[in-house]
Amino acid sequence: MVIATNDVAGSAPPPPRPEGARTGSRPAPAGEPGQKPGEQPDPKATAAPAAAQRLPRWWVEILAIASLYGLYTGIRGLKSDDLAAADHTARRLLHLEQISHLNPEHPLNNFLVHATVLAVPACYFYATLHYILTPVVLAWMYRRNPAHYRRARSTILLTTILGLVGFWLLPTTPPRLLQGAGFHDTMAQVSDWGWWDDDASAPRGLGGLTNQYAAMPSLHCAWALWCGFLIARHARRPVIRVLGASYPVLTTLVVMSTGNHYFFDAVGGVVDLALAAGLVLLVGRVARRRPTPAQGAGTGPAKPQQAGAQVPTQGLAAVAGRPPGRIPVGVQRPAWSPRLAAAPGPAPG
Repeated sequence: MVIATNDVAGSAPPPPRPEGARTGSRPAPAGEPGQKPGEQPDPKATAAPAAAQRLPRWWVEILAIASLYGLYTGIRGLKSDDLAAADHTARRLLHLEQISHLNPEHPLNNFLVHATVLAVPACYFYATLHYILTPVVLAWMYRRNPAHYRRARSTILLTTILGLVGFWLLPTTPPRLLQGAGFHDTMAQVSDWGWWDDDASAPRGLGGLTNQYAAMPSLHCAWALWCGFLIARHARRPVIRVLGASYPVLTTLVVMSTGNHYFFDAVGGVVDLALAAGLVLLVGRVARRRPTPAQGAGTGPAKPQQAGAQVPTQGLAAVAGRPPGRIPVGVQRPAWSPRLAAAPGPAPG
């Protein structure tokens, strides 16, 4: 009677292969729970939890942003004593627009002043929406798009800081206050419908706390373009994406038709945002290229495995249940051991 051992015919048949598997093919790595065999994991789904763990605390973000907004309000409220220089800058901008045939402010302003049904919502749009939608989009990025939050936050903060520098260095009289230029103060004409007076969007009696000559660049347009880009890129519903893309366009039309900004003010806001976004991307790339101590450790060549070393658990699991001589690619053979070689086999019957 012949007793079959594990190395000759008669060994236990191998387990059935999964459907679609080929002989000698590399086994598919284990994926996320509920993932089908062979299906590649979604990089966005795996990166989002890791990015969420690196998010700063929400109350720290609120305190930091509130402090910066208070600083922005204080610096923006500093008025320039040289109003003649502000008028000169405004007239130069208007002259450049006229010779470039890029002066849509006059027709838009003349149209809106005779359409009260549109002038009132346009003034509310100018006075409120940038104060509401900008923090809402920032909070939405924190909650729903944590992997992109830090870059979005840094971009809007740097855009605001660069805008403050522009307000300080280049005070500009808005169109509605430029004498003899032919503009109408739309917000003053419909002030009975709102809380503002002759001082732009400031509440009645608080006009002295605002700086009406902080027009170049237009942060209305810069903030609106920041919001619109993020909404159009990260929103899931197509309708929301379309609304996000149209928001900066509507803002540009509103700030010009109400007589608060020139066309070149809007261009300056776009340049301000582009410069801030470029600086944030540049700093981020430089920071990623700098090696960290964790990355520097263990960069040398791997040492060969010594004889008798223990095979990892995942290697044994991959080898178990396969015919002799068939070891998956990438799994190292178990090291030879005298104890295993000396183990007695089954006695012949």
